[in-house]
Amino acid sequence: MVLFSNFKHLRLASSLFSYTFASKPKRFVSVDPNPSNFSLPNLLYRPFTSKISETQHHFTVNYLINSCGLSPEGAVSASKIFKLRSPENADSVLALLRNHGLSETQISKVFRSAPKILQLDPQKILLPKIEFFSSLGISREDLAKALARKPNLLVMSLRNRIRPTYDFLRSMLLSEKNVVTVIKRSSWIFVEGHRKQLVRNVGLLRELGMPQTCIAFLLTHCSSVLMLNPEKLGKLVGEVKEMGINVENTTFANALHTLCGNNKLVWNRSCEAYKKWGWSEDDVLSAFKRCPSCMIMSEQKLMQTMDFLVNKMGWSSGMIAKYPVVTNLSLERRLIPRCSVVKVLLLKGLINENFNLGSVVIPAEKQFLETFVNRYLGKVPQLLNVYQGKVDIQDA
Repeated sequence: MVLFSNFKHLRLASSLFSYTFASKPKRFVSVDPNPSNFSLPNLLYRPFTSKISETQHHFTVNYLINSCGLSPEGAVSASKIFKLRSPENADSVLALLRNHGLSETQISKVFRSAPKILQLDPQKILLPKIEFFSSLGISREDLAKALARKPNLLVMSLRNRIRPTYDFLRSMLLSEKNVVTVIKRSSWIFVEGHRKQLVRNVGLLRELGMPQTCIAFLLTHCSSVLMLNPEKLGKLVGEVKEMGINVENTTFANALHTLCGNNKLVWNRSCEAYKKWGWSEDDVLSAFKRCPSCMIMSEQKLMQTMDFLVNKMGWSSGMIAKYPVVTNLSLERRLIPRCSVVKVLLLKGLINENFNLGSVVIPAEKQFLETFVNRYLGKVPQLLNVYQGKVDIQDA
């Protein structure tokens, strides 16, 4: 009798299921083959929850594509992480980001990296962080770029992560202006927080004799060094010390950055490129000690600069090794205009060749104009036009 009673319940459940979903696509529901374990609520619940989940999935995908600018592939991938139940909160998040200067392209980048931000409370969670960063003096444009690059800035806790990291940076002698520079260049510091490797590496550098001013310079301009494992950082510091660079000089911080991570591979490539122009090992080391960044530029830029200065202007490659900073200067905006002026003056015999490369390309523009342009305008009226690229050298 018990078995027959359970069988009647099973028929009743099947009838209810068929009636409820008569207009819907057929679904197969797994039923326990043991009638004694049969549960009518479970049978009716599964199709409903499955349908709701599927509906939320499609809504999430469509919203990410149509409102957030994600590709179909990106939207499907993001929908595996979270589900939107309604558009209201997500619409408010989008409005908040747009009102604070993020472009549609930047908004798309934000949600490709961190789609769950659409679920956060825009007024209680997101707005206080945006207001905090804005209060430091960062422009709307720069903040928008920082958020697009590191959208998890909006996810991290303001009280437990962002403010303590800000306080730590200020304790490192960083002004608010330099903290803004950190946000623009190295916002990962606020995402990861300072309590992990940052504090350990700062302590290590202090023990090795680096002054606070150089540590502040590293934080502001070369923060990737501080992402290194402390053991690797200690080894790198030892290498730079062996090169004879003073740990108390900001050049030491630049040298650490130059040899950090993949930059070491670029350094080796640059070393071989300079040797093609006749540099010795001593020339390379001397140039590196004067201007570490001369070793991490693109090979194309390096070769173009050397070709112009050596083959077109006639300076020796040894002269360039004495003023390696010139390799970092723009060919179009600095080297060619200034060297064109010098070429005209040389051709007209107004100056002799007994001057060094540094006196031409290193001074600020005002000083260069006074020294090489203004004082000769009476004899070469077109000299300023040569400098501005409006007149060719032969027409001056």
